[in-house]
Amino acid sequence: MQITGIETFLVAPRWLFLKISTDEGITGWGEPVVEGRAGTVRAAVHELAELLVGKDPLRIEDHWQVLRRGGFYRGGPVLSSALAGFDQALWDIAGKARNAPVHELLGGPVRDRVRVYSWVGGDRPSGIFDAVSAQVERGFTAVKMNVAGPLGPIAAPAEASAALARAREAREALGPDRDLAIDFHGRVAPAMARRLVKMLEEVQPMFVEEPVLPELPADVVRSVVEAATVPIALGERLFSRWEFKPVLDAGVAVVQPDPSHAGGISELRRIAALAEVYGANLAPHCPLGPISLAAALQVAFATPNFLIQEQSLGMHYHDGREPVAYLADDALFRFTDGYAARPTAPGLGIEVDEEAVRRADETGHAWRSPVWRLPDGSFTEW
Repeated sequence: MQITGIETFLVAPRWLFLKISTDEGITGWGEPVVEGRAGTVRAAVHELAELLVGKDPLRIEDHWQVLRRGGFYRGGPVLSSALAGFDQALWDIAGKARNAPVHELLGGPVRDRVRVYSWVGGDRPSGIFDAVSAQVERGFTAVKMNVAGPLGPIAAPAEASAALARAREAREALGPDRDLAIDFHGRVAPAMARRLVKMLEEVQPMFVEEPVLPELPADVVRSVVEAATVPIALGERLFSRWEFKPVLDAGVAVVQPDPSHAGGISELRRIAALAEVYGANLAPHCPLGPISLAAALQVAFATPNFLIQEQSLGMHYHDGREPVAYLADDALFRFTDGYAARPTAPGLGIEVDEEAVRRADETGHAWRSPVWRLPDGSFTEW
């Protein structure tokens, strides 16, 4: 089998899809994207494509090594995300060629269903009790919310108290038998992160996500880990096993590589195995489209130290365009009691509606991350 063509599709609300075609008629789909930089990743994909056309798609690991290392300069969000999309599509082809779901090629299932969580509250969280109650009604056993909207490096007491009040609302709606995750999005300084994590102990979060920016020294991460008993999660802006080792050394309990950023299925598996050495769990970041989520679920079914999966159905960024709009069948994403059923279809387990994708690409999108400012006019983290 040989790769004959590589195409990309810019689809709303903020995604980029990749299709690899072969001379045997088997196709594979991937989702290489950096939110807000889809066009940049698209350019990287087409530069890298010359390394794959005419090659055997089943040599996945060899292609991974060449795509990552063959250009001398490597890593970072753009190149790692381009690599991730290729890797997802190659695994999709491998599964279809062998008439097996990808997780069976990764060693077979270690669980019968995968727990997923839902987002509530938006970028500037509000109406938390009602929003969480609605997700409980839908059967979800876990939700995630942002800690707050724009925050200064050291938040005022009223802001910190408001963050705790919202977390209490969420806990009240969830009760003691369901889980709450709280995302800091790297919005506060380490000193404030330590204070907030300690305050939030009482609601017993499943984890606090990205309490500080990932580029800060590992000693800073360790200081937050040691500030309270709340499990700390990091990783949506880390792109390889080499970048995860320092935060694991610092005591992070949950790693969150993104299947569309961190080198794809192949690297997620390696990051999960590294985390297992530290007794840490895998909870892949995935506020993206259907291909990325399908790839994450395949990894989840084959990973012993998997914890829970993020998914973006109903997320505030979608503007009415749900991931299932680009699928011929949404069966994989019909969650029951907060769980995804094990996929049995070959490859990634989804059938992309190519006609819908091509129509969407005719319009494309220009989604950008918000730029936030504080009352004094200075920039602050989104």
